[in-house]
Amino acid sequence: MDIRSTAAAQAYATARPATQPGQADPGSAGAFANTAKGFAETLQNGETAALSAMGGSADPHALVQALAQTELAVETAVTIRNKVVEAYQEILRMPV
Repeated sequence: MDIRSTAAAQAYATARPATQPGQADPGSAGAFANTAKGFAETLQNGETAALSAMGGSADPHALVQALAQTELAVETAVTIRNKVVEAYQEILRMPV
């Protein structure tokens, strides 16, 4: 075995194959669960900031930032939902 094949074998052994899902694989169910959890946390943070602003104990800058993040999260969720519905409708239009 020459040095080049040894180096290639070591590089291959240390690299993660594309067939093995990683921790943050976008196609895995765990990634979807993490995304949904992050979405819920963003909504909760926005609600908490709004409630504390109503009580007069919140920083206005923090309130605006939390509400902007919440708005972005909701817009993203709606866009994803629309794309899923559009894909479903496209599948229904396919001839059998």
